[in-house]
Amino acid sequence: MTSLFPDVSLSTERLVLRPFEADDAAALADMMNDEPVAAWTTFPHPFTRAHARDWIAHHAPGARLGGEGLVLAVTEFLTQRLVGAVRLSRTDWDLRATELSCVTASWARGEGYAAEAALAVAQWLFTRRGFARVELRTAADNTAAQQVAQRIGCVSEGVLRGAWIARSRDHTGVLRRNRTDLIVWSLLPEDLDDDIETPTVHEETRTEHGPVRAYADWN
Repeated sequence: MTSLFPDVSLSTERLVLRPFEADDAAALADMMNDEPVAAWTTFPHPFTRAHARDWIAHHAPGARLGGEGLVLAVTEFLTQRLVGAVRLSRTDWDLRATELSCVTASWARGEGYAAEAALAVAQWLFTRRGFARVELRTAADNTAAQQVAQRIGCVSEGVLRGAWIARSRDHTGVLRRNRTDLIVWSLLPEDLDDDIETPTVHEETRTEHGPVRAYADWN
């Protein structure tokens, strides 16, 4: 049987991390159309509300049901506004290792939400799911993602040369694809030491929904 993550919601003092819902489509489309998000991800650009609805209904739950990973919407605890998303992918259930990535809405940057959400998921993986390794891969010029990795205690392991395609606008305003390097970071349970302020994580496992079509590749 394929190993699966539970249909789970996590909460910290400021955030609730939960599965995406149909009502998130408009906010998700706005977030993914932001230029920095388009630059460092492989999502379609422009990212329409139709893309968002399909991603919420099929791609995100398909990642979990296919055994590859987990996708969680990151929302503010008080306002319930969508501030970002966390994705677990390339999960190796034998090694108990997975890759973590996150995006943040433009209006919510500078509040430490990405680091708080990433650290909450990592803590949950280590303490509740028996994982032994979380990996982050950040493009060489994506300083914001590198700062998140450093803030949660990741160790830089090296560079994958020419391993990613970033997108940026040229002098004519056209969005171009450019090859770049990836920096590999790792986080192990022992890296969560007293020098890192870990959030208190509360877990709520949801009941199973009906069948959802799984996607092997949801870029």
